[in-house]
Amino acid sequence: MNRKSCDVGRAAMFAALISVVSMAAAGDVVPPQRIPDSYAQPGTLVPLARGRQLNLRCTGSGPRTVMLEAGSHTDSTTWFRLQPLLAASAKVCSYDRAGYGFSSAGPLPRDLDADVSDLHDLVHHAGLKTPLVLVGQSLGSNIARRYAQQYPADISGLVLIDPPAQDIAAFAPDWARDETAMNARRFDFIRQCEAGAEKHALASPPPELRSCVAGGNPLASDKVNAATADYKSKPAFWRTLLSELQDNDVAFGQPVSPDEKHGSLPLVVLTAANTYAEAPQAVRKSLEAARNLTQAKIVATSTRGERLSVDNTSHDIQLDQPQMVAEAVIKVLHQTGTVTTR
Repeated sequence: MNRKSCDVGRAAMFAALISVVSMAAAGDVVPPQRIPDSYAQPGTLVPLARGRQLNLRCTGSGPRTVMLEAGSHTDSTTWFRLQPLLAASAKVCSYDRAGYGFSSAGPLPRDLDADVSDLHDLVHHAGLKTPLVLVGQSLGSNIARRYAQQYPADISGLVLIDPPAQDIAAFAPDWARDETAMNARRFDFIRQCEAGAEKHALASPPPELRSCVAGGNPLASDKVNAATADYKSKPAFWRTLLSELQDNDVAFGQPVSPDEKHGSLPLVVLTAANTYAEAPQAVRKSLEAARNLTQAKIVATSTRGERLSVDNTSHDIQLDQPQMVAEAVIKVLHQTGTVTTR
């Protein structure tokens, strides 16, 4: 059987194996339904060079560390359901990238190289044990892959949560053009919010700026939402967001490089069944084809690459199906001989 195939039989065997391991490791841990109020405060502010700090949240213990890398314009709250599951079997850490959450802003542009550099500094300034298992969701999967290329000695395994389609214009050119036009409007909106933040106008915004900070996370308390609104009222957030989204056009606008290789590194790609559920049916197949080809190429970068489809989930598998992500991570830990059962 092809090592990289994603047929039903292999998926069933995969699920059976890792469910046994995860049950022993995670016990009866139930992921929280709401974001804990602990996210309204920083975890550990790790100092980097030039007076900067990154906010790190670590729980659990074990011989190896699992590091969680969030998707675009997302902070460590995105891992609130997954992290407790993993903490039952390993030391697991999440963090706020520069300019988000409780972390200091970083130098611009905020591209993949900047994010990888920050993550490397964070891992070593915090004294985290390497090699570690790196888990990346969406844009975080690109950061994780780039990190594994640049610092292979730091990484013992990769779990990539629904890596986005790359080179999508080759499959859905009309969709890509619409996205470009939408991005232009999005960037203008972000610049307006940044200008409002510079004038300290977002704490009590006028009507024309209310959409900059409108609404809160329905899974969070008023306390957590207030902390989020506070950092989003600062210019650094909007500058970071604009730079990151602009670089996304570069990161996702080209196919997976044929030069990307991860040797025999354990690598699991989780594919969300409903990533494009809201896309028009006429283009959904094209978007899925682009995503599937991207993920197949990523799997092929390692001789131990595997891909697993996850039903009943949006792009945010870590929120919709955290147990499936935990099982994949624990399987990778098991492959490295570092899983802890309790």
